[in-house]
Amino acid sequence: METITLNHCLVLNGILFTLGLLGVLLNRRHLLMVLIAVEVMLLSVNLNLVSFSYFLKDYAGQVFTVFILTVAAAEAAIGLAILTLYYKNHGTINVSSATTLKG
Repeated sequence: METITLNHCLVLNGILFTLGLLGVLLNRRHLLMVLIAVEVMLLSVNLNLVSFSYFLKDYAGQVFTVFILTVAAAEAAIGLAILTLYYKNHGTINVSSATTLKG
């Protein structure tokens, strides 16, 4: 039975981050999908910190991950609140119609 190494974790983190980046770049029309893709990218970074923390036997990465998760939860809550208010006022969450916010 093969054990999980740091390389396995780094490959998984790279795949997750790439999927999140593609989600941001390809789904620019749907704000909710962009928010979800950003969350996937943040979770990839958190998993990366925890992986290095575990394999280097240093718990600073895991403590830092808790702070990042707190900020990510606040970002998600504020983003969803803005999204809800925008939908209530405009009837759509299409990002391309958000040009009315300029000025």
